[in-house]
Amino acid sequence: MSDFLKQAEELFPYTQAMRRDFHKHPELGFNEIRTGGIVAKELEGLGLEVTKGVGKTGVVGYLEGAKPGPTILLRFDMDALPITEDTGAEYSSINNGVMHACGHDGHTAIGLTVAKILNEHKNELKGNIKFCFQPSEEGTNGEEVGGALMMLKDGVMDSVDKTLSLHLWNDKPVGWLHVGAGPVFAGAELFKIIITGKGGHGALPETTIDPVVCAAHITTALQTIVSRNIEALKPAVVSVTSIQAGTAFNVIPQTAELWGTIRTFDPDVRKTVIERFNQIVKGTAEAMNCQVDVTVKEVTLPVTNDEEVTASVFNSAKKVFPDLEIATNSYLTMGAEDMGYMQDKAKGTYFCIGSANDEKNLNYSHHHPKFDFDERALVNGVALMATAAADLLK
Repeated sequence: MSDFLKQAEELFPYTQAMRRDFHKHPELGFNEIRTGGIVAKELEGLGLEVTKGVGKTGVVGYLEGAKPGPTILLRFDMDALPITEDTGAEYSSINNGVMHACGHDGHTAIGLTVAKILNEHKNELKGNIKFCFQPSEEGTNGEEVGGALMMLKDGVMDSVDKTLSLHLWNDKPVGWLHVGAGPVFAGAELFKIIITGKGGHGALPETTIDPVVCAAHITTALQTIVSRNIEALKPAVVSVTSIQAGTAFNVIPQTAELWGTIRTFDPDVRKTVIERFNQIVKGTAEAMNCQVDVTVKEVTLPVTNDEEVTASVFNSAKKVFPDLEIATNSYLTMGAEDMGYMQDKAKGTYFCIGSANDEKNLNYSHHHPKFDFDERALVNGVALMATAAADLLK
C-alpha cells in the first residue's frame, strides 16, 4: 500500500474545510439532514454505492475491492449537541443552541477523506469496505433508540466481518494514540424512579407521606452499591443526576422523581448493580410507606476491543507513526458509546486520537461550550484509519 500519511497530509485542506463546514452547521441526532446530504454527495462523487436514510438519517457508502475478501465497516458519527458555542472561532456554529462539542464534525470529515484515499486504492483491496456515517451517537436522553441500533435495524451490519471506529480525544495531546485490546467505553443504563406518597401542608408533615424525604433516602442509599457490593478493582458508577419534586415552599408534594445513570464494564457487575438497585429502591420506599415505579433501561453496551483486530491496528499504527509511543494499556472511560452494538455483531477495534493543544488553548473537555481541537489530529486520524482498514484487507 502507498504512504497514506503523505496522502492524508496532501488532503488536509479538504479535510479541514469539510470539518469547518460541518462545525459551522451542526445538527442534532436524527436531524443530520444537511450533514448527511453532503456526505452522500461526496461519496457518490467517488462512485461508491450509496444508501441514504439508514437509521433515519444515516448514510452508508459501499466500496468493493478488486478481489474477494471480508467486509470491514468503518463507522463515523455525525451528530452535534444541544450546547451554545462559546469558542469564538471563525467557523463557530450558526445554529443557536447547537454545537459540535465532541469532535463528530472531525470524525465525519475524517471518514470522507479516508473514503477518497481508499477509493484510489480499491484495486489493491482484498475485500470490501462499508463507510458508515451514523446519526445520533449522543442519543436522545434515553427516550428514543440511538443511531447505532437504528442502523442495525436497517441492516447496516449485514455481511460485515470486522469493524473499525475512532474518536478524537481532547484529554490527550496531538501525537498521542491509544490502540489497546479489552474494554474502552462502559455500558450504560438510564434509570427513572417515580415515588408516590401523600401530599399535604408543609407545616403538617404528620398528615402526609413525604416522597421528598423518601427520594433523599433512596439517593444516599444507592451510593452504597458501588462502595459495599462491588469489588474495588471492577469499575462501576451509580449516579442520581436529577431530583424533581414540588413547586411550592409550603406544600409537601404527592410525587418525587429521580433520574440517573448506571455505568459498568463487566456483565456480572452490571447484574449485581441492577439487582441491588431494585432492592434498595423498593425496600426504602416500602419502609417509608411510599409507592414506587422503577424503570432501568439499557442505553448502550460496553465497547470492548477484539485482541486480533487490535493487534492488526497496532501494527498499522507503528507503521504509520514509527516514532510515536502508542498507548496499549487498558484506557477505560465510564463514558458511553453505542458502537458497542455494532461490535456485538462483528469484532472490532475502537481507537483514540489525541487532539488537544495546550499552547493554542485547544484543551477544553468534550461537551464544553469552548470545546475545540487541534486540526492536525485530523491527519493522524485519516492516516491511521485508512492504513488500518487497508491492512485488514491485504
